[in-house]
Amino acid sequence: MIAENIKNIRENVARTCFRIGRDPQSVELVAVSKTFGIDNIAEALSAGQLDFGENYVQELVAKRNALAEKPIRWHLIGHLQSNKVKYIVEWIHLIHSVDSESIAQEIQKRAANCNRIVDVLVEINTSEEATKFGVKPSVVMDLLKRISNLPNVRLKGLMTIGPFTEDKDQSRKAFKTLKEIFDQANAGNVLREPMTILSMGMTHDYDIAIEEGATMIRIGTAIFGSRTQQ
Repeated sequence: MIAENIKNIRENVARTCFRIGRDPQSVELVAVSKTFGIDNIAEALSAGQLDFGENYVQELVAKRNALAEKPIRWHLIGHLQSNKVKYIVEWIHLIHSVDSESIAQEIQKRAANCNRIVDVLVEINTSEEATKFGVKPSVVMDLLKRISNLPNVRLKGLMTIGPFTEDKDQSRKAFKTLKEIFDQANAGNVLREPMTILSMGMTHDYDIAIEEGATMIRIGTAIFGSRTQQ
């Protein structure tokens, strides 16, 4: 079933891309495996899925240890506390949730200690909902510039979580905001090197995110099923 779900999502992504004149290969799929077991991940892996996202460092580390021999690219997509950076910095593929200079500085310190450059995204609270993590759009440019100058942190792009609503116009507005910030930062004399990743779109809104320029989508329910079934 998981393999079939992945196939369906990739077909949906391709249809959306063809409709708007994009190359389907320009959209990466991250399977969000939080709360799901090793067997579920192994099934997705056997279907060719290599990128997996986790929300919690403890769960991420446990799964990574259990699957250490597998060619998995692990993503941290949940909030990252400074005291947890040391547990993932040596092997994490991409951190999606940098939302302050202090967390970026901690990643820099730990990455320098193990002689590694760590790829990160800055999380932006595009819908400005009080319950969400992320940088406010109004103050993000200065933060992007400072993070871009850290030698062991490579700023690859931006991430946002769309609003928790079925109103597609609200979702589109949030994704447009992220793309505008992305384009503005890349066009200005702000960054050491251009960003390439826009991580936005989940099960309920990834088609809209792709229409607005997403290069990475984070899908859990549509791959693994509802978490309430666990």
